[in-house]
Amino acid sequence: MIYNINIKKLSWRKLLSSAKALRVSNRKKIRNVSVKSKVKNLIRIARLKIQENDSDENISNSVQDAIKNLDKAAQKGVLHKKNASRRKSRLIKAMNK
Repeated sequence: MIYNINIKKLSWRKLLSSAKALRVSNRKKIRNVSVKSKVKNLIRIARLKIQENDSDENISNSVQDAIKNLDKAAQKGVLHKKNASRRKSRLIKAMNK
């Protein structure tokens, strides 16, 4: 992304720091999007296996995989820890029905 920055109004230090902040923001955005999409796909797969009444072993493996990735996302700060906890709770609740 390129933003129009009026160089005459900014000092060179502010220009450099804002450019670095933009680079860092883009790096984090790329990481966050990939982690979130991975978590969403794993949750979707687990829910599909639960709905299809797949074997108990397959269901528990897919739910465990989703929970593991939810914990990692919360640890990295991609998801809030309470958001991850709520999603894990709903998955386990659906599995136990």
